[in-house]
Amino acid sequence: MHIKSPGINAIRWRYKPVLHLLLIMPTVYLLSFLFLGKLGANPVEVITHETGEWGLRILLLSLAVTPAARIFGAGWFVQFRRLIGLYCFFYILMHFSIYLLLDLSLDFGYLLDDIIDRKYITVGFGSFVILFLLAITSPIGIRRRMGQVWTRLHQLVYIAGVLGVLHFLWSTKADDTEPFVYGGILLLLIGYRAVRYLKKRVKSISTSRARPTSEFAKHFSARSESY
Repeated sequence: MHIKSPGINAIRWRYKPVLHLLLIMPTVYLLSFLFLGKLGANPVEVITHETGEWGLRILLLSLAVTPAARIFGAGWFVQFRRLIGLYCFFYILMHFSIYLLLDLSLDFGYLLDDIIDRKYITVGFGSFVILFLLAITSPIGIRRRMGQVWTRLHQLVYIAGVLGVLHFLWSTKADDTEPFVYGGILLLLIGYRAVRYLKKRVKSISTSRARPTSEFAKHFSARSESY
C-alpha cells in the first residue's frame, strides 16, 4: 500500500491547520465546560486528570506516526510528528502546572516530598522531565547542531511513555482498564520498533559476513584470469 503525498503546500496549509484544530479541541472542550460549570464538584481534579490523559493519548499518537508511515508507504506522515509531539508536551505541561499551582500552591518543598514519597508522582515527574528535554530540543536548528546525540536523546520518548502509563495506572483509584489499554498500545509500538531494529541488525551482520567472501571471490577470479 502506498499513500501518495498531497504536496508540500497542501500539507502546510490544509493538513497541518486541521491537525492543529483537532489537537486543541480537548482544551476548548475543557474550558467551555469549566465556564459552563459542567465539570462536577471538583473541576480542578477533572481538568488535571483530563489534561494528563490527553497528553498520554497524544504521546501514543506521536509514536504511531513512523510505523503508520512505513505500513502505508506514506513517508510524508513524518512531517506531522513534531507538531503532535509538541501538543503532547503542551497537555503534559498543563497537567503538571495545575498540580503545582492549585494542589501545591507553588510549594516546591511539597513537590520534592511528593517526588520522593509517592511513586506515581516519581514516575510522572520523570516522564515530564524527559518530555521537557525533547520539547526544547525539537527545533530543526538544535537537531542539526546535536547530530547523533539528538537521535539518542529522542529515543527516550519510549521511556517517557512507559513512565506515563505507570503514572496513570498507579494514580487510578477505581477502574484501571484505560491504563492497561494504553499500556498495551505502547507495548505494540515498542514491539514494532524492536522487530525493525532486530531485522536491521540481522541484515547488517549478514551483509558484513558476505562482503569478505564476495571480495575473496573477486580477487580469486582476477588471479585466475591473469593465468
